[in-house]
Amino acid sequence: MSRIGKKPVELPSGVTASVSGQTIEVKGPKGTRTFTATDDVTLSVADNAVSVVPRGKSKRARQQWGMSRSMVQNLVTGVTQGFKRELEIQGVGYRANAQGPVLKLALGYSHDVDFDVPAGVTVTTPKNTEIVVEGIDQQLVGQVAANIREWRAPEPYKGKGIRYKGEYIFRKEGKKK
Repeated sequence: MSRIGKKPVELPSGVTASVSGQTIEVKGPKGTRTFTATDDVTLSVADNAVSVVPRGKSKRARQQWGMSRSMVQNLVTGVTQGFKRELEIQGVGYRANAQGPVLKLALGYSHDVDFDVPAGVTVTTPKNTEIVVEGIDQQLVGQVAANIREWRAPEPYKGKGIRYKGEYIFRKEGKKK
């Protein structure tokens, strides 16, 4: 039995949810998000909470049960608090600057990198060595942060590059003389 799936998702004040077929739509102060569940689970809204129940006892139904409940929880979290990923830039001359829908990165290449920020995500730079990616879609926020990090992933010898805030980079010893 799924420990995650059997807990109902509580809807805080200001958040509404409506189910039509296998699609749930959650509206909150930050926006609206939808999720379409598979036919292996049943979604229902009652007493200001969303519950997910498996249809049958198959392995796939049990797998989808916990996953669907987690997806609904992420919808509720996204429309109330939102999601945020913070990145740090380390390296001499490495810097970032957010200019509207474009993030300009100077990462040691012969040219500046212009990263186009997709709709639904906001990118800010509190300092020129910090990048904050925010939005209501957890998957999109994480993917944008990963795409930014991909331009100059941290290397293990000097630690230069773009890393997640709090990420530990395993350091290697250089070549011996």
